[in-house]
Formats: sequence, structure tokens, C-alpha cells
Amino acid sequence: MAPIPGSGLAKGLAVTLRTMTKKSVTAQYPDAQPDLPPRTRGVIGLFEENCTVCMLCARECPDWCIYIDSHKETVPAANPGGRERSRNVLDRFAIDFSLCMYCGICIEVCPFDALFWSPEFEYAETDIRELTHERDKLREWMWTVPAPPALDPGAEEPKELATARKTADKLAAQQAPPATEPHADEQARAAEQPTRPQGDSKQQTDQPKPGQEGSE
Repeated sequence: MAPIPGSGLAKGLAVTLRTMTKKSVTAQYPDAQPDLPPRTRGVIGLFEENCTVCMLCARECPDWCIYIDSHKETVPAANPGGRERSRNVLDRFAIDFSLCMYCGICIEVCPFDALFWSPEFEYAETDIRELTHERDKLREWMWTVPAPPALDPGAEEPKELATARKTADKLAAQQAPPATEPHADEQARAAEQPTRPQGDSKQQTDQPKPGQEGSE
């Protein structure tokens, strides 16, 4: 049986009419921000307090897009007669995101948890040179990294959070004002308060009870 002329057009128009009456499921970006999973590979954040300048991330990067500069400083001996030690001090840590292919190898091989994935992806630039993020910019991305989910309700907190909290507490202790001494008037009042002799209680217990004086 031959198809009726124009039946295909009618079916197409019917699908169009049914679709027009349904609610749209398209997220109107950028008015509606997407709900990204916590492990989204957006941009890389640097927690430079954990970086020891081991250069492992730069050596393992297949694109050679990580640039690290450092210098050595001498640390005096902690104890008298001890030996001085040298440590690496980070001068520059930059990632060229125009070359990065977001493989995540640098994050996986970092032995001290200094690099993290951030779900932020809105960092497009009009100049390709602006896609090289220095360590200050990478440090800003660090604060957008979501907290890792706990594997067990009774498990210890992640060590990167413990390190960050310890650093924050140390800075707060250094910035806190010194404790003020008690006022001179309060010290004088405390000195004038009478104190009970220590031997009073013993003397009271040694006194003879009534009726026992004649028995002796």
C-alpha cells in the first residue's frame, strides 16, 4: 500500500507540537550553573605548604606544562652541637593550562598532597599567555576544592585538612594579642584576704570531748 502523500510531514509536525508542550530540560548556562560532581577535573589548585619542591610532578608531566623554580636555604641545628641542614624553598610554581591535557598525573604522583582538582572551569582568557597560572593564582583555586568525602563515619579527618587547620591555628596564635596581667588593685585585694592557718583543723580534733577530762 502506497503511503499517503504528506503523511511524513504530518508525523513530523505532530512530534514538534508534542515537544512544544513539554517542559524544557536544557540548563540555560550561564544563568543556571551546572551541578558538577566533586571529582570534576576543572582546574588544579596548589597547597604550597605541602610542596617540598621534589620536582616529581614536573618530571612526570607528559606535556611539560609545569614550571618550578626553587633555591636552597640552610637551616640551623635544632640542638647544640647538631649539624646544619639545607631545605628547598619554593620560588615559582606555574601551570600552563594552554598545554595541560588534564590527565591528572601530577596530582596522582605528588607524594605530599600539594595538588588537588577543583571543579571550577570558568577561567577562559582572551590572551593565551594569561592561561599560565602562577602559584598565587593556583593558591586561589585551592579554596574552591571540595572537601573529600569520609570513607567511614569514625575515620580520621583527611591529613590535608589537618595540616590546613594546624597552619591556621598557628597563624591565629601569632596574631592574637598577649594576655594581660591582673590589675594591681585586684592583686592587692587578693593579698589582703585572710588565710586560714593550716593547723586549725588539727587543733580542733585534738581538743578533749566533755566528760573525758576527769577520766584521765
